[in-house]
Amino acid sequence: MENIKEPILEICVDSVASAIAAQEGGADRIEFCGHLMIGGTTPSPAFYEETIKVVKVPMNVMIRPRFGDFCYTEDEVNIMEKEIHLFRKLGANGVVFGVLNPDGRLNKPIMERLRKAAGDMECTLHRAIDVSLDPLSTMEDAISIGMNTILTSGQKESCLEGVSLLKELHEKASGRIDIMAGAGLVPKKIPELYAETGITSYHMSGAVSFDSKMIYRNEEVHMGIPGRSEYDGSVCSAEKVSLAKQYLNSISNT
Repeated sequence: MENIKEPILEICVDSVASAIAAQEGGADRIEFCGHLMIGGTTPSPAFYEETIKVVKVPMNVMIRPRFGDFCYTEDEVNIMEKEIHLFRKLGANGVVFGVLNPDGRLNKPIMERLRKAAGDMECTLHRAIDVSLDPLSTMEDAISIGMNTILTSGQKESCLEGVSLLKELHEKASGRIDIMAGAGLVPKKIPELYAETGITSYHMSGAVSFDSKMIYRNEEVHMGIPGRSEYDGSVCSAEKVSLAKQYLNSISNT
């Protein structure tokens, strides 16, 4: 494959420490989120403002008001629209969002409304496409709305399993929108995924686990996800990001 698009490595983060690590590892862009444990939600403005004090990598902000499906109430849409306006004023590089109808198709009127609110910011359709009825139709709708990027695993649990659809999306996009592969990405698999799909944009967390600093622990009480200890954490690894970046850069020479 010749004359490939400039490779992009996007790292999703939900802490200042992870954003710093992503930058140190050489990330091209950050997907700025809250609560990655539940797939990512809208982060707070205070979190964003604190992070941009120390991180200069372009950040695209997740706009997702809650955990769960992507079929939102009018109240939730109003919140999303206001949050997009807010992060636009704060200088965010872009926003990441997706809204579906109950029938699994992209909700074009709401998506157009949110796209308009974003103005000249970059706009990514997130993995709502992976639970949509017809991903090719969803892609065409996203293109018609003016979205810049689609993040997808190819409608599988991981992008490593969704290669067939990823390839089809990339080929049928024909450069009209950037197809970015993500979910379960292993750095060393990037050259293989590129060879099979032609995709040059990749998304990962680069996370490693760490143990809480708490000495006193009450293991009988769980505040969130059942069975998930509050004393187990995760943070982006600059080393993992750097390794992924090396593999991504290698595709330019293939």
